[in-house]
Amino acid sequence: MVAKFHGIIPPVSIIFDKKGKFDQKGMAVVIDFLIDSGVNGLFFLGSGGEFTQMSTEERMEVASFATEYVNGRVPVLIGTGSTNTRESILLSQHAEKVGADGVVVINPYYWPLTEENLYAHYHDIAQSIEIPVLLYNFPTLSGQDLNPEFVLKLVENHQNIVGIKETVEEVSHIRDMISIVKEKHPNFAVFCGFDDHLLQTLTIGGDGAICASINFAPELAIGIYHAFQEKQYDKAIALHKKLAFLPAIYKLDSPFISVVKEAMKYKGLDISSYVLPPSRPLDEKKKEALKQILSEAGLLEETLQ
Repeated sequence: MVAKFHGIIPPVSIIFDKKGKFDQKGMAVVIDFLIDSGVNGLFFLGSGGEFTQMSTEERMEVASFATEYVNGRVPVLIGTGSTNTRESILLSQHAEKVGADGVVVINPYYWPLTEENLYAHYHDIAQSIEIPVLLYNFPTLSGQDLNPEFVLKLVENHQNIVGIKETVEEVSHIRDMISIVKEKHPNFAVFCGFDDHLLQTLTIGGDGAICASINFAPELAIGIYHAFQEKQYDKAIALHKKLAFLPAIYKLDSPFISVVKEAMKYKGLDISSYVLPPSRPLDEKKKEALKQILSEAGLLEETLQ
């Protein structure tokens, strides 16, 4: 049984001009590139989509444009997480209104919440809309883990909570999410958030990946996913060896948003690499280090010839 959302879904980098204004033309270039590459959906306004640097109005502008421009070609997911429940509900209702296929909601990232308060937060959001909700577990940044037992409780009481993005260091956490939640609810989608967990996630019964490298190297994650589905395991492993180089780029800067956008430019996308502060542009030394990592992964051969 295939989950409603599955496969390779990039957390799309949002494009801005040099004045920090949302660049619709550049965004269209990225959207077309990713759809033409064969992704299974698009996730806007995730961590790499700079939602934390945007106002509510800016987030709504991106959601409206992205949903309209994609125009049903692939499923559209909109990140609607916030530090406060009211804003998350407002953004989720807006995403539903403009035609998004689902929302992705990270838990509030300032106060550690009691389980009762965290449950009520997700309950209120899920109850406010009819479209699907995916949870977003990134404890390193949110400060609080969504454990499998808690997720199971949410899923069993909310029909529209249909999946989770697991941006966690331990594959064992993904394994437990699958064995505790997905085995009882086969349509519940479990995605990894780190690039080098994709093959392991698939082998233990997960549904795919929502990871940053898809923005500039979609052929790797997509290739792994299709090779695994077709039982071409040697091909999947060979591609995984290339993908395993890429997490090193995220150590070049924090947030790593500039790194991803520069990598997209190196791959030939004609876009602005402007990032919203407190992110900053990469200096030349970091750009050279990025180019070296991409070369080692075999991603710049065509571009540099």
